[in-house]
Amino acid sequence: MRAVSRRAFLGMLGGAGMAAAGCGALAETSGQLLASRLPLPRPFTVPLPVPEVARPVRPGRYEVTQRVAAAEIIPGTTTEVWGYGGTFPGPTFELRRGERATIAVRNELPVPTSTHLHGGVNPQDSDGYPTDLVVPANYAADHHGHGEARPGGHAAGRQHAETRHQTVKDYHYPLDQRAATLWYHDHRMDHTAPQVWRGLAGMVLVRDDEEDALPLPRGERELPLMICDRAFDTDGSFRYPDPHSAGSFGGDYMEGVEGDVILVNGAPWPVAEVTATRHRLRLLNASNARRYRLQLAPGGRFVQIGSDAGLLAVPIAHDTIPIAPGERYDVVVDFSAYPVGSTVTLVNTLATGSAGNVMRFRVTRRAADDSAVPRRLSHPEARPAAVATRTFDFRRTGNAWTINGHSYRPGVPLARPRLGTAEVWRLTSDFHHPVHVHLAHFQVLARNGRPPAATDGGWKDTVDVRPYEVVDVLARFHGYRGRYMLHCHNLEHEDMAMMADFEVI
Repeated sequence: MRAVSRRAFLGMLGGAGMAAAGCGALAETSGQLLASRLPLPRPFTVPLPVPEVARPVRPGRYEVTQRVAAAEIIPGTTTEVWGYGGTFPGPTFELRRGERATIAVRNELPVPTSTHLHGGVNPQDSDGYPTDLVVPANYAADHHGHGEARPGGHAAGRQHAETRHQTVKDYHYPLDQRAATLWYHDHRMDHTAPQVWRGLAGMVLVRDDEEDALPLPRGERELPLMICDRAFDTDGSFRYPDPHSAGSFGGDYMEGVEGDVILVNGAPWPVAEVTATRHRLRLLNASNARRYRLQLAPGGRFVQIGSDAGLLAVPIAHDTIPIAPGERYDVVVDFSAYPVGSTVTLVNTLATGSAGNVMRFRVTRRAADDSAVPRRLSHPEARPAAVATRTFDFRRTGNAWTINGHSYRPGVPLARPRLGTAEVWRLTSDFHHPVHVHLAHFQVLARNGRPPAATDGGWKDTVDVRPYEVVDVLARFHGYRGRYMLHCHNLEHEDMAMMADFEVI
């Protein structure tokens, strides 16, 4: 009997209403594995790198150049990265609420880019719309060189136009939003997945007075952790499906691409030396498609203090944290619960083999600790009343990923919410779709008509909609009028046109 592929199996299930709870590991898988072709390094041998903090060239203004660079990611080999500042991840931007920041992005790569501040409340012209491009000086209109092929066939029949800009673009961020863990990444139409895979991503920490007043761990005890997966070729280069070859995006990798090497801050399965004190871990899933269920081994708890869009009202303790592409969790781990000399491993219980480990902490010594997690963290905005309800169905239609039955149609909004209002957006799916909404932050109201998970708390901008699930969110539209987007943050799905515009009026 001929074996049935996982993609075909999903198609056969189709309208049968596959319940996530009834499909075991299949329901937890959100991509297809792309294996490395070189021997994998031994885990927990590379020190955890911490990206440099960007420095302004003058108050409120930063400048960063996207360029090709060589990096030693797998020990003993060299990898070509496309990075902000030539690094992977790019520099971390530490910004303050209410202090306007301008980040000038210069493109010296061989391809156009569009930078999106994920989680930012940004004016339309600085939001990183996928055709709002920064174009390198030597890029020709008919260029189809390295990295330029579009994932095969997904955009058939839809208009595709690239709006060209200068080689440098000023992105203006008013930062009228609460302290939060944000991130930035390339958002170019049809090319987001391969360009982020090559390194175009970094973190942004927005701070404010409310957060500063809390006795949370800080300094060396505050670790931004950008978690992602990659595959490597024999020469150390990033391995990624060839869009020119048959059976790549139209076949084997239609669900998304997963690698077998887990990177944290660009290092494979790194180890961090920590004191036996509380540490604040800012967790970001920057993977293209891979979901994680994070857990501490040999045991321990995460105390969640923040979500995508800022601090929670009160802390919540978790044994495990499910984190989909684009999501962030701000947590505190108390390493004084472990003996000095012991190791604590951050594991991923959604995978076996190499992807089952993420990183390791080594508890080196005892130290004074004046930090604490207060019972009250913040006073977030009250939940507003909804003025409308809309449904957005994320589903495979034929051989395409669609929203409400349509592949992406630039400039055709599926909704026109009013500035200053809130709406219930009902999100439905046939597969794992981490849904990201630009501009509008939201709260999860329900999953399949039942209360949301404990890890759904707080104001968010990305939510994992599981197979055949209905997720209701209350989205709040404030800040700016203009054209924005919602889309699946599985980056291969996004490149295969699982996006839609909405217009704030």
